[in-house]
Amino acid sequence: MDFSSIKEKMDKTINVFAEKLAEVRAGRANPAILNKVKIDYYGTPTPINQVAGISVPEARLIVIQPWDASVLKEIEKAILASDIGINPNNDGKVIRLAFPELNEERRKELVKDIRKIAEDTKVAIRSSRRDGIEMAKAEQKEGNITEDELKQAEQDIQKITDKSIEEIEKMLSDKEKEVMSV
Repeated sequence: MDFSSIKEKMDKTINVFAEKLAEVRAGRANPAILNKVKIDYYGTPTPINQVAGISVPEARLIVIQPWDASVLKEIEKAILASDIGINPNNDGKVIRLAFPELNEERRKELVKDIRKIAEDTKVAIRSSRRDGIEMAKAEQKEGNITEDELKQAEQDIQKITDKSIEEIEKMLSDKEKEVMSV
């Protein structure tokens, strides 16, 4: 039995989890928090990184320099409308995003949010496992595989699941350390 579709589904789930973790503001300036922020660029919703250069000159500062100065106000509006929680500082040429120091309470809140995202990801992984096992059972019902092959398939799917959960746990642990140590 081929498990590549199940493995692929779990890998995609892990990639989405990694993207969500990158967007979590951990006190350090991380350009990934701007990934979801889009501006109206000549009638088309466009990510900021496609209309401006984004740099991190200091640990707590992001500088956004648009290639077309006319979109400066649009970028500022989009950042204000987003939920990243940072007020942009516009000097007419560039926009600066200064990240405040995180207090202990906010760090614990972030860790809680990260754990919830991780738990949702694990639920999605287990859902993929369930789908894979149901596929194997359907194959067995149709007579395509034997009962022993079904048991082996279930074990193989469980191994893939365990490996994926382990990867999520490692990513969660690393991000928790990052948030609490900043």
